[in-house]
Amino acid sequence: MRWLIALIVVAVGSVSPASVQAGDLFSQMQDERGLVVLMRHAIAPGGGDPAGFTLGDCSTQRQLSAQGRSQARAIGKEFTSRDIPIAGVRSSRWCRAVDTARLLGLGRVRSAPALDSVFTASGRVADMKKRQTEKIIRDHRNKSGVLILVGHQANIIDLTGIAPDSGGAVVVQADATGRIRVIGQLAPPDF
Repeated sequence: MRWLIALIVVAVGSVSPASVQAGDLFSQMQDERGLVVLMRHAIAPGGGDPAGFTLGDCSTQRQLSAQGRSQARAIGKEFTSRDIPIAGVRSSRWCRAVDTARLLGLGRVRSAPALDSVFTASGRVADMKKRQTEKIIRDHRNKSGVLILVGHQANIIDLTGIAPDSGGAVVVQADATGRIRVIGQLAPPDF
């Protein structure tokens, strides 16, 4: 169950277009510095958050399905089998994102409130989280290894204009001027 690779060109907001490059996106992940994977959490049936959602109580939140847990493990195995160097894994504090990040099995997961869902957030809060996430990406610009940020579709749309499916991801990189450009998209494995 391999991730499908689709190279794309997108320009939205502060994201500048990537030049389409030949070759495998995973090969780029082995060699290039500053790559960041913006990953949507794995399959968690439903949409948004249920009434009575409480951040610290997973029983009030959407959860990964058995299929979602398998999907997260398969994605992690793909990174491992391709010897992708991992600089770190950060996650939204929502349980479905934390569980996805842990099930990847790619190292210690750090909490990153900047990745918390903006699905129902005010414009001001969403803009603040976008700026915070852009800073994380820029701060990784000259570092080796791939930084994996596990979060939510609404946040990834705000950053890139791309709406990945559950378990899908958008690979980005900040250039020398700090502009964030889309390198490619990873479609989730089929289940």
